[in-house]
Amino acid sequence: MRRPLTRLMLSTMALAISSAPAFAADKAAHKAETAPDTVIHAGRLIDGVSQQPRARVTIRIHDDRIVAVEDGFVTPKGARVIDLSNETVMPGMIDCHVHITGGGSRDRLHTTPERVAIQSSWNMRNILMHGVTAVRDVSGDINVLKALQESIEAGITPGPHLWYSGMSLTPTGGPADFSKGQDPAWTRSDGWLDNVIDSPNEAVHAVRDRKQKGASVIKINSSGGVASSGIDVSKQVLAQDELDAIVKTAHSLRMKVATHAHGEPGIHAALLAGVDSIEHGTFANEGDYKLMKDRGVYLVPTLYAAHEIHEVAEKNPDTLAPDVREKALRVTPLMMGNLTRAYRYGVKIAMGTDQLGYHPLGDDAKEFAWMVEAGMTPMDAIIAGTSHGADLIGHPELGAIQPDKTADIIALPDDPLKDITALQRVSFVMKAGVVVKTGGKPVIKD
Repeated sequence: MRRPLTRLMLSTMALAISSAPAFAADKAAHKAETAPDTVIHAGRLIDGVSQQPRARVTIRIHDDRIVAVEDGFVTPKGARVIDLSNETVMPGMIDCHVHITGGGSRDRLHTTPERVAIQSSWNMRNILMHGVTAVRDVSGDINVLKALQESIEAGITPGPHLWYSGMSLTPTGGPADFSKGQDPAWTRSDGWLDNVIDSPNEAVHAVRDRKQKGASVIKINSSGGVASSGIDVSKQVLAQDELDAIVKTAHSLRMKVATHAHGEPGIHAALLAGVDSIEHGTFANEGDYKLMKDRGVYLVPTLYAAHEIHEVAEKNPDTLAPDVREKALRVTPLMMGNLTRAYRYGVKIAMGTDQLGYHPLGDDAKEFAWMVEAGMTPMDAIIAGTSHGADLIGHPELGAIQPDKTADIIALPDDPLKDITALQRVSFVMKAGVVVKTGGKPVIKD
């Protein structure tokens, strides 16, 4: 039985009221209008799986599914034709490491869930319009995210497919312990420290609690972080028995586990526990890469975040704590080399930006340029941001233009295999068979 919506969920759904009726009406009208097959004539097709692109291809779509991919330009009787014969067509991008509730105030003490919800709705719309059709949020307000997910699925507000973890699990004093530096006599009543665990029993409860609230992935901190003050990135922060309890419980509930890990001890301990992805992985060594390759563990390198906080440390150093500034300048440049080594070793890579909110969210595609700069081929970078992302988040129906896949499709005027920055100039977006952007302009009315 579904639980009733909370006040926060209702306020979140109401936040898009100026655009929601138009969007919902447009979506319903579009569905009724396109009940027959839709066909896309793609001048160049990158399907998200194959190493070679195809020229002059027809994609047949019925409702929200791709039903056929055929050579040549075919027009079945009664079908609606979308002419992308001069563009590159590919699956919608998938960002496996986002913080949708970011982009406004970074100080949780001076904002409200309602304000965060409004910012998050704007973030989701902007991300979708840039060609990202699925995201995995790995540390954010779980109530806001649940309400946002429900409002997107109901057609109330536009956005990509969304899966979330809630706030990352961390020990007392760990990277996501938000009480650090606060007066210990000061309290809040909203469970803002429910993510702080200090025993295997607390870990098990936290995982089950997130599952109850709709999470599909568990995010943990197994090492110190760059953006968190007072913690050495090289140190392991969760104990092995806590890591083991988290992973065992999550996997029993069919949830994936992603770990924030820069330092090698935290990376290795998390791999021994059986995590599904290493987020960042800066100081991984050859032994870690071997474990990752043998066990099919993904690396999500998050180069966007590395460049973002490094830029802040250089241009606005006074906005960061001294130790954070030092880590940003010292550690983040090393994250490029980690991807280079992991890729050469054969570790599976998935795209994730970890945008920290210093810039407006929506620039996800910049990650691909840094992945290529680190040594990935443009095609492998695209696969990391499409079918590999779908595999990591556990939704294989996404991330590829193949029969029986969800019709999440984007197009761009230029060839990203020749210029990877072309992914930053998306002109067409279809999500689940519904066109939300065409000719470079949103279809959704404000």
